[in-house]
Amino acid sequence: MTDQKQFLQSLPKVDVAVERLSQVVKEDCPYQLLKLVVAENIEKERQQILSDDSNCRLKDFDEWIEFFQTKVAEKLQTNLRRIVNGTGVVIHTNLGRSLLPKDGGEMLVQAATHYSNLEFNLQTGKRGSRYSLVEDIICELTGAEAALVVNNNAAAVLLTLETLAKGTEVIVSRGQLVEIGGSFRIPDVMAKSGAELVEVGATNRTHLKDYRNAITENTSTLLKVHCSNYRMIGFTKEVSMEEMVELAREKDLLVIEDLGSGCLIDLSPYGLPKEPTVGEVVKAGVDVVTFSGDKMLGGPQAGIIVGRKDVIERVKKNPMNRALRIDKFTLAALESILRYYYDTEKALKGIPTLSMLSMSPDLIKKRGQKLQRRIKKSLSSACRIELVSTVSRVGGGAMPEYSMDSWAVALTPLTMSLSQMERKFRALDVPIIGRIEDNRFLLDMRTIQDYELVELADSLKRFFPV
Repeated sequence: MTDQKQFLQSLPKVDVAVERLSQVVKEDCPYQLLKLVVAENIEKERQQILSDDSNCRLKDFDEWIEFFQTKVAEKLQTNLRRIVNGTGVVIHTNLGRSLLPKDGGEMLVQAATHYSNLEFNLQTGKRGSRYSLVEDIICELTGAEAALVVNNNAAAVLLTLETLAKGTEVIVSRGQLVEIGGSFRIPDVMAKSGAELVEVGATNRTHLKDYRNAITENTSTLLKVHCSNYRMIGFTKEVSMEEMVELAREKDLLVIEDLGSGCLIDLSPYGLPKEPTVGEVVKAGVDVVTFSGDKMLGGPQAGIIVGRKDVIERVKKNPMNRALRIDKFTLAALESILRYYYDTEKALKGIPTLSMLSMSPDLIKKRGQKLQRRIKKSLSSACRIELVSTVSRVGGGAMPEYSMDSWAVALTPLTMSLSQMERKFRALDVPIIGRIEDNRFLLDMRTIQDYELVELADSLKRFFPV
């Protein structure tokens, strides 16, 4: 049996290994990075030996160099990487949410590689406001008098409440005290904003009289939170926005609605559930509406605040706004997306999120057939390939429990386990992320783009060599 001393003596010297490694790595890799990789991994091996790890084994020098090459390649790989989304979840929070169209990407590159009029008024030649670059467009699309954009919707809610309701009571239905991803809870945000939460109604039923009876001299706001990430069914009741607005006007209060995942167009004609659009909520008389830019809108991460001009001006002047403001990249991407909405059909075709959500099952099936034809002959001996019906999800906390009919290419490996294949897919240069159902690995074709088909097919062929 090899003893601990022999293991320790077998470890290569750092300088010798670095010198050899520098001769064989293909990339133009800095010497300091090579030294870091070698020293780091030799030390890990040393600690394993000292801990009497039974997995340790003797390696010759060439094995060490090959091992270091692998570690260098991993070190050179960027942490934020492109993946293929075969999960069928369109607005996948863990996979980056909404995709930008090509021209949105081009505007990002332009903003990154050129100077711009970010805060420069080209008409007057004086300092301008970055918000003016998108404010007019947002107002035209929603019917609001004014708009402000911050870095996400949580920030939008926090900034709005801190400005308008700090030190006062905000009345909200108990059934709307939602929690979204990352343990973001409406009650916690209200506490941070300095507003005092007043819960009314029961979990499943809230009446107008509940709001009316809770109003005191210290009440400033009625808050409505759109339950975009869950549904209550059965014996339920909620107060309409029109009723809340009427009560607020009677009592001289503000009405704020957090739409969460805000829609600018009604998607129900395209087979999706009816959701209130931002324009509809503004038209109902709500003073302030907040919503996300990277969910149903289909743009970059942003929190958009729209509403009455005098109220939004107060929010803009809050010093906290400086800490929450968006940068030039978000502005460039957001403007490119917003301009699509002047033409509904153009938005449905050109914004990837809307295109995927409104895509017919027949078109998805044809996409699956294309991939199947490209890989079936090459992979037949290593993997069973089927085209199966399945369901996709909207994702992003929007339209919970709503399923969209879809098609998936189902892979059943014949030469390895399903879990092993799934792990190896995640380790590819361009990782392939899908889902496992009924002992098959599904690639839902709704969220795989046409331009990815050839590359995906080639990647699968290399993964399962003949």
